[in-house]
Amino acid sequence: MTTSRFFKPTLLALATACFTLSAQAAPLKVDAAKSTVVATFKQLNVPVDAKFKKINAAIDFDAAKPEQGKASVDIDVSSFDLGEAEYNKEVQKKEWFNAAQFPKASFVSSSIKAAGAGKYDVAGKLTIKGKTTDVSFPLTVKKDGAAQVFDGVLPIKRLTYNIGEGEWKDTGMVADEVSIKFHIVAQ
Repeated sequence: MTTSRFFKPTLLALATACFTLSAQAAPLKVDAAKSTVVATFKQLNVPVDAKFKKINAAIDFDAAKPEQGKASVDIDVSSFDLGEAEYNKEVQKKEWFNAAQFPKASFVSSSIKAAGAGKYDVAGKLTIKGKTTDVSFPLTVKKDGAAQVFDGVLPIKRLTYNIGEGEWKDTGMVADEVSIKFHIVAQ
């Protein structure tokens, strides 16, 4: 087994990911420099974190009217960073993200419901590698000065999105479970 095959990423994540959010009277401006989307998975039972470096989000959120909230997030899968150029190149291949055919992963919210002080339940559609599924996850929102901070974790299964095809379907090497953690700062 070669090193590049050993550490072929599996993420998906992304997702995708990815993260989602909520709504306000005017769309919020996302601070990409302070926002992060990280996919965490296990390879040979060892946790691996990989960051998506290019995200684009459109968020409308008003804590007084969360049900009117909307969010859409696009993630450039070619920005997936495992910390090693060889691995980053490998995950762009057809077996993993197939970035040439599917350059973006996306999330579009369908509902945001209050679930307690600063807590929300978000549902929507996640699309990775051309496959769209319904997803839901908890979200927390807090104020940080003039900014709002949206934090959450979206659990997904990589094989649902055909991330890790062929020999990489074996979950003994790369686990099926992936957590997409997001921290979005917006004003």
